[in-house]
Amino acid sequence: MLHLIIGGSASGKSAFGEQAALDTGAETRYYLAAMHPWGKEGKERVIRHRKQRSGKGFYTIEAYHHLEKVLLGAGEKEGRVVLLECMSNLVANEQFEAGGSDKEILQRVKRGIRHLQTCAEYVIVITNEVFSDGNVYEEQTRRYLALLGQVNQDLACMADQVTEVVYGIGVPVKNIDSSLWNFV
Repeated sequence: MLHLIIGGSASGKSAFGEQAALDTGAETRYYLAAMHPWGKEGKERVIRHRKQRSGKGFYTIEAYHHLEKVLLGAGEKEGRVVLLECMSNLVANEQFEAGGSDKEILQRVKRGIRHLQTCAEYVIVITNEVFSDGNVYEEQTRRYLALLGQVNQDLACMADQVTEVVYGIGVPVKNIDSSLWNFV
């Protein structure tokens, strides 16, 4: 089961995603952290997110790129949930650290998500909606935005469920089997 959660900055998507992971009932919960904690703001965000999920039973794994190489321990995929936070960070890391053509990056991200789907019964991916500000950006940033937009579209097509979080409220966009996912 793949659930894509999308929302703007500070929309409540992280808390929503964590609750969605808990609501699966999965006994084993992995939190894949894709954000490098650069600078003071980055470190503060990591601390805030760690506090937010404290006591919820997540195993945290730092996964900055190449998701297909993530090892989630031995065992069956049943009873496992993976929460990936956040695709926008992962795409930036893939573009600026791992590198490659846009096609290679897109293939690597999709291959990584498929890999996670073989490791866990539920995969929840959090991503940012960053396309509404109307600002004009430099070429590299425009390339990043185009890559993230394509990744978000591809994941939405692959996903069983897509939820947009607005002001902390989950708004269903796509729901293949509502009997398995009841987050509204």
